[in-house]
Amino acid sequence: MYEYDIVILTEERYLKPKVKDWYINQVLLEDSILQNALEKYDLKVCRKNWADKQFDFSRCRYAIFRTTWDYFDRFNEFFSWIEETKKQTTFINSVDIINWNIDKHYLKELGDKKINIASTEYIEKNTEISLIELLSKNNFKKAIIKPAISGAARDTYLIDKNNYKKYEERFQKLIKNKCMLFQEYLFNIEKGEISLIMIGEEYTHAVKKTAKEGDFRVQDDHGGKVERYQPNKNEINFAKNCLNAIPFSPMYSRVDIVYDNNNKPSLTEIELIEPELWFRNNPAAASKLANQINHLIKKKSYVNSSFKKSNNKNFTC
Repeated sequence: MYEYDIVILTEERYLKPKVKDWYINQVLLEDSILQNALEKYDLKVCRKNWADKQFDFSRCRYAIFRTTWDYFDRFNEFFSWIEETKKQTTFINSVDIINWNIDKHYLKELGDKKINIASTEYIEKNTEISLIELLSKNNFKKAIIKPAISGAARDTYLIDKNNYKKYEERFQKLIKNKCMLFQEYLFNIEKGEISLIMIGEEYTHAVKKTAKEGDFRVQDDHGGKVERYQPNKNEINFAKNCLNAIPFSPMYSRVDIVYDNNNKPSLTEIELIEPELWFRNNPAAASKLANQINHLIKKKSYVNSSFKKSNNKNFTC
C-alpha cells in the first residue's frame, strides 16, 4: 500500500529554507504550483530531498524531478541513488530518459537526424589536444567549451584566439576526467535564448533568456534576464521536430533554441530531467502535467486492480 501517489523531488536547501531570497521564493513557488495542481485530483503528494537517506521511496508510486539542482555537483552520488531508487518507485521522466539526456552526446544523435545544432566536436576523456589546435582545426571565430555531463553552465567558457591561453590549463584538467564539447559560438545568443515548454507533445508557453551585459550565460542565477515570449509557428514546429526526433515520449520537456550564425533556429539543449518550466508564467501548464500524471496513476491502478481480480478468479476456479 502506497502512502503517497507522487513525491516532488527537490534538494535540501529548498526543502525548508530558514532564509529566503528572490531565487528561493521562485523555486518554492514553482514546486507549490505543481503540488497544488496535483492535489486538485485528490492525489497524495509530498515534497522531499532526493538525497534524503531516511526517506523510504517505496512509499511512493511515482517520483517527479523538479528542483534537484545540487546533483550537478554530486553526479556519482546521484547516479548511485537512481540505480537504487528505481527499484522502489517509478521516475517521471523515466530512468531511460534521464540516462539518455544527462550526456550531451545526445546532440550528435539529434544532429544525425537532421536537427540543426551548432557545429560541435566531442573531445573524449584523456584526448591529447590543445585549445589552439581545436580553434585552428574548426576555424571558429569564437567557441564554447563545456562538459558533456554538466548543468547550469558549470565549467562553460567562451574562448577565441585572443584569450585561449587563459583557459588552456583548466581545459587540460577537465579533459583528464571528462568528455568535453567544443562548439561554434552562436552570436545570436547575445539576443537571447528561447525556451519552449512542452507538456507531452503539446507546446504550452515560452520564455526568452538574455545574458547580462558582458556575459553569454543566460541563466538567471548568473544574472540573466527572463521574460515571457510568444514564439512564432516556425519556432514551435522546430521544437516539436526536436521532440519527435528523440527516442522517448517524455511527460515534460523544455526545448532551448538559439538562432545560428545563418539565422536559422538551432537546438542548444533539450532538457528532460529537471528543467525549469516557468509554471509561474502559465499555471495551466502545471495543470496539464498534473492531469497526465493523474491519468497515469489511475490507469495503473485500474490495470493492477483488474489483474488482481483476474488472478483471484482463476484461483477460485
